[in-house]
Amino acid sequence: MTTALISHAACLGHDTPPGHPECADRLRAVLRALEAREFDGLVRIEAPLVATNALLRAHSRSEIDLVLLQHAVEAERNGHSYIDGDTSMSRGSAQAALRAAGAVVAAVDEVAASRIHNAFCAVRPPGHHAERNRAMGFCLFNNIAVGALHARDVHGFKRIAVVDFDVHHGNGTQDIFFDEPNLFCASTHQFPLYPGTGRPSEKGVAGNILNVPLPPGADGPAFRAAFENSILPALDRFAPDFVFISAGFDAHRADPLASLELDEADFAWATRKVCAVAERCCGGRVVSALEGGYDLDALGSSVAAHVWALSHN
Repeated sequence: MTTALISHAACLGHDTPPGHPECADRLRAVLRALEAREFDGLVRIEAPLVATNALLRAHSRSEIDLVLLQHAVEAERNGHSYIDGDTSMSRGSAQAALRAAGAVVAAVDEVAASRIHNAFCAVRPPGHHAERNRAMGFCLFNNIAVGALHARDVHGFKRIAVVDFDVHHGNGTQDIFFDEPNLFCASTHQFPLYPGTGRPSEKGVAGNILNVPLPPGADGPAFRAAFENSILPALDRFAPDFVFISAGFDAHRADPLASLELDEADFAWATRKVCAVAERCCGGRVVSALEGGYDLDALGSSVAAHVWALSHN
């Protein structure tokens, strides 16, 4: 089983304001955890810059220009530019965002060419809150959606699935996928919680959106039941040609931004289950990208469990 780790030092250059939970130390914790001897077999790839035409599959030209021209220029001039109360850009943010999306595109290319079996993209800023026409929720571009549409439009994979187990609903991915019947997105997340979307009634144009919200305090057994009873059967029925994972680890019981009660074993279990569906449906083609997770110790150990499961499924 060949698993790639795709990252870039530029992702550390996205400098958020003091005290912001989405900080560069998150990526440092992830990369440190993946330096352990048991991960010596990972194929380590430097993320390229994403091409503009790849961004345009997921985002409007006006939104890309707003981020890369207006806000990036203001950040270069003033040090920071604020998109909303949670989301800002520094002088290094544009490069970080372009490498983050580029990592997922590169992972797709490597998997499609059978040079690797699957991949984990250790990147920031995260992506799953970024809608077609709006950066928000710490996210500038929707890394997973950019990669998914690259897999469809460049490599010809017709049925693309995303499984998102971040504690916050991936409203951006849902927004981009909503009217595309061959794009499937399934999410577990705490509800109610930011961003306020992710109700079961949000189903997409062809039932291609599946939301399985969990109440505050839900634990590992409740999370696993959501997967066993809803997400995994729906993923099997969809029969994807390529599977993506929005891998957020803020549903961990130690995380300060939410109140689910998961642990490392739950993330590893979910990863193995998703990979098993991918093995049945599409030769194991899986690309995962980092989303949330804000307790540094829990984040490092959870990513290690996730990547171990990817490489030993």
